[in-house]
Amino acid sequence: MSAHSLRYRPEGSTQKHNCSSLRLFVPMGVSLSVWLYSRADDSPPSSSSAFPPLAVSISSRLAVTLNSSPVAPGDSRSRWSSTHCSPSFLLSACKQEVTRSPVELSTDGVRAEMGVKSGLHVWEVLWSPNKRGSHAVIGISRQSCPLRAPGYDVLIGRDPQSWGWELKTNQLWHAGQSLDLYPGKRKRKRFHPEAVEDFRTMSSTSSHKKMAQTLLPIPERVLLVLDADAGTLGFVVDGSFLGEAFKDLPRGVELFPAVSSVRGGARIRLRYLNGATRDPPALMALCGLSIRQYLGQKRQNEMNKLPLPPRLQHYLLSNQ
Repeated sequence: MSAHSLRYRPEGSTQKHNCSSLRLFVPMGVSLSVWLYSRADDSPPSSSSAFPPLAVSISSRLAVTLNSSPVAPGDSRSRWSSTHCSPSFLLSACKQEVTRSPVELSTDGVRAEMGVKSGLHVWEVLWSPNKRGSHAVIGISRQSCPLRAPGYDVLIGRDPQSWGWELKTNQLWHAGQSLDLYPGKRKRKRFHPEAVEDFRTMSSTSSHKKMAQTLLPIPERVLLVLDADAGTLGFVVDGSFLGEAFKDLPRGVELFPAVSSVRGGARIRLRYLNGATRDPPALMALCGLSIRQYLGQKRQNEMNKLPLPPRLQHYLLSNQ
């Protein structure tokens, strides 16, 4: 069955196979709906993660991108730059991982080898919480962002050429200013107290205006979501998109994923997952996304049981 057969045709069309097409698709659609509904009670319990209650709604473009198969692990957009890198960072042979040397009184950064000027893009950053220390920052930068500074401080977000999220304190940084906590404070109120693992009494400095703010422990895996067309940067944690961290990013200039660290032995791995152009997603991709979301992660192996023609089953299985 081709994707063209799913196109809407107006009433009164002269094509002779309209009625037969309807007879084919209506029973198939009803069968699929009944199959999915009959398994609704088997849905796995909601995650115990603290982040799903903080998630915000996402566009269909981002939803399809996040749920599409990732590109090959060796993609050139998955590499850290050997040129735009502090000498305190050691690159792996594949350039996908950097390790910070145990250098004292130094803050060090590195950015990706390739940047983007347009489109929607998602990278995976792996950074163990046990190897972060203070001032562990992930974000994006322009090509001219400094990547080394004396002392221990925030580096990505320290100047107008970079935007960063400090993982330990949940602070957003740009141009040397602490802008806000991320995710936002208003949504933070919905967070259950029993899931909080870390409290910290903030100082009275300009970067810490509130007292006893609730901090969220950020796990090892964070997805960086850059929409260069819209000029926004956000993050996905535990499968939940936490909203736009930064808006009004410069358009038409090359932007790079970047990190900075003060911890000796910190290992940070980068992988480019997927991207999309400005065009809206295809109808088939949206239908496949709806089915996969309804099934849930724990029932993806039941895809071959769907009452669908083999070609559609193959499409769903190949895009997991």
